[in-house]
Amino acid sequence: MKIFIICSKRFYRNIPEIQKILEEVGHDVVLPNSYDKPGEEERRRALSSLDHATWKAEMIRLSEKKIQGIDAVLVLNFEKDGVENYIGGATFIEMYDAFRLGKKIFIYNDIPKGILHDEIIGFMPIVINKDLSKVQ
Repeated sequence: MKIFIICSKRFYRNIPEIQKILEEVGHDVVLPNSYDKPGEEERRRALSSLDHATWKAEMIRLSEKKIQGIDAVLVLNFEKDGVENYIGGATFIEMYDAFRLGKKIFIYNDIPKGILHDEIIGFMPIVINKDLSKVQ
């Protein structure tokens, strides 16, 4: 299965171990858009609000294109700044695109409580509770 890992940049440190496990069982892993340049968004933000907005729009379009070519997304959602199982705005948009395009949605930890809880439930995700063997 071809799996696109999506998450907050803060969680990029967790990707190598998860990627290794997924690849060992035969999955093809697609990494987040800015994985190789995690500081790019801040660099763009420092240039100008227009540059940042233009870059952000490019990232949203790139995510949609990636999602068209995959079988599933794996949402990595850990604690961030006191928010348990955090899913941010960009990750939510990627989840929506996956849902809209009929792709499987796996969530690493429980669905977060909060304003987007009901919408995330509506995406019919598979919560794997840290068990990567459920990604199939």
